[in-house]
Amino acid sequence: MLDATEQKALLDLARTVALEAGALVAERRRGHVEVAATKHNAIDVVTDADRASERLIHDRILAERPGDGFLGEEGASVASTTGVTWVVDPIDGTVNFLYGLPQYAVSIAAAVDGEPVVGVVLDVAKGELFTATKGGGAFLEGEHERRLAVRPVPPLAESLVLTGFNYDRDVRAGQARAMAVLLPEVRDIRRLGSAALDLCAVASGRADAYVEEGLHPWDGAAGGLIATEAGARLQVLTGAGGLDCYVCAPAGGYDRFLDLVRRAGLVREQNADNPR
Repeated sequence: MLDATEQKALLDLARTVALEAGALVAERRRGHVEVAATKHNAIDVVTDADRASERLIHDRILAERPGDGFLGEEGASVASTTGVTWVVDPIDGTVNFLYGLPQYAVSIAAAVDGEPVVGVVLDVAKGELFTATKGGGAFLEGEHERRLAVRPVPPLAESLVLTGFNYDRDVRAGQARAMAVLLPEVRDIRRLGSAALDLCAVASGRADAYVEEGLHPWDGAAGGLIATEAGARLQVLTGAGGLDCYVCAPAGGYDRFLDLVRRAGLVREQNADNPR
């Protein structure tokens, strides 16, 4: 594990690069945005801005720390010789970005032995910068900087739950059926379109819980650290569709939320505990 001085150096670099990438993304959004490619199917899209943002982040970080590893959503991959690997989503919420919906983020995490120790999530449209270091807490930076803390645990029926839907047709169908079970048990469900910002919403008390199947490491590395440093518990379980399912809620209400997630059929029953 890195000491506090080493973590701060990584955080300073992540913050600087995230702001640079955010400026690039914001500038690209002011022009005409088109789909540059698709991934698994026609609804899982990539734009030129995703690629440009990842190139900027990759080049800036490895210029400063040439021995570090890098794992990016758009394919950049470098093995680490230092023990530090950067896990990056250059635009989390690409579909929102494509349509001009103001809910997309630059997400940068630094991990040691697979465990995030630094996380930065920049809400590009709102200009909010969420940061965390392992053991050092989570913060919303800016003019009115504050330490983040999860919302006091409400009754389940008064909980606002965030979620997302996978691009695979069969997984989406199962998620839709599960929502019909979950929805009557909670205050409401929101699907906002950025996993990183959803996790930051739990961290900042803007939501009470989050569950989504089909995330990749770059989706949840930074936001997950921010959430847990703010007092949430996060587990990556096997979802009903066989993919990684992130379940996150304030630690004091986590078991109750997980029970609901299980009853709704969002995760497989054979899951073992895997706390983050």
